[in-house]
Amino acid sequence: MPVTLVLILLVLLVVAVASFVYISRRHLSGHAAVEKQIEVLILDKQSVAVDNTQPGADSEEYWLYVQPVKGGPKRDFQIGPHYFHALNPGDSGTLTYRGRLFLHFALKR
Repeated sequence: MPVTLVLILLVLLVVAVASFVYISRRHLSGHAAVEKQIEVLILDKQSVAVDNTQPGADSEEYWLYVQPVKGGPKRDFQIGPHYFHALNPGDSGTLTYRGRLFLHFALKR
């Protein structure tokens, strides 16, 4: 097999892997995603203990489970402790998020 063919295949492999990583980071983790707002109903919230935390770091993660009011899939977001303690199941309001990243929740009164 000629060396140039092997080099071309190697370059194509590197480009394919780099493209996959870029696309997966952008779509799955929310990097470079558009900021969106939707009306939601809070279904549940949960605190999960984290093992092997660093000194001074939170020993728990806080999660919020929501359902869009106008229909759509249920979603979950990791939130900060201040939102966790302020929000309750059954509350509704406007959720601001970017990809999978929770940004803000405005409670409807």
